[in-house]
Amino acid sequence: MGTDYVHGYTPAETRRLTDQAQTLADLLHGGTTYSPGSRVLEAGCGVGAQTVQLVTRSPGIDLVSVDISEESLARAKARVAAVAPDARVDFRHADLRELPDETFDHVFVCFVLEHLADPHAALVALRRLIKPGGTITAIEGDHQSAFFHPRSTAAQAVIDCLVDLQAEAGGDSLIGRRLQPLLKDAGYADVRAHPCTVYADETLPHLVDGFTRKTFIAMVESVRERALAAGMRTPAEWAQGIRDLEKSAESGGTFHYTFFKAVGGT
Repeated sequence: MGTDYVHGYTPAETRRLTDQAQTLADLLHGGTTYSPGSRVLEAGCGVGAQTVQLVTRSPGIDLVSVDISEESLARAKARVAAVAPDARVDFRHADLRELPDETFDHVFVCFVLEHLADPHAALVALRRLIKPGGTITAIEGDHQSAFFHPRSTAAQAVIDCLVDLQAEAGGDSLIGRRLQPLLKDAGYADVRAHPCTVYADETLPHLVDGFTRKTFIAMVESVRERALAAGMRTPAEWAQGIRDLEKSAESGGTFHYTFFKAVGGT
């Protein structure tokens, strides 16, 4: 059920995930709070970028955060300890195929399903862990929702490299658009999904820096070596694509991207 994490486990990727979580905190976590004492499972916590948001926005929850990477778990522990030392978080090294044999009031999964070869099976497995009346919240992106000014075929080509490489690794970077049917088909009730749109131009410098540059362009750059090794682009073509994409973060440039958030019940 797991797959190759196409962006890699690097310090640069840790910075990117942190910048993304901080920049998009209100957009992605708005409306998501859990009552004190609730048992919550974070399936795929990574480096803890979203974990911090969960424990600070819902103080008093009992959170179990699992991840397949021990290195990421260590970073998540350190991050939460620094930001929310009193938070009750049980970090566990586990694959989504080997989830804890216990029940939870709620499950939260963010930017994980896109990396799985069989997200349907993962969602079915998670549903079995949720108590009657509980919920699952899932958040994913859709890389084909990225459009920008000035338009550039070279910039679009490097984005397409990311999409194709993730597909080759067994994932789906376009999964956001199908969250609602995915959760419904996995047996969740009353599934509701909605778009969370990011738009950035020079009048929104925090989004230009935090999202366009440090999240999206950094995400595309993370697959540079893989794309070149696979012969998808030449070094010169890659450099041109990134230069053109960076123009969307300059004066006169604009950038748009859509995430999708879905909530289902049991």
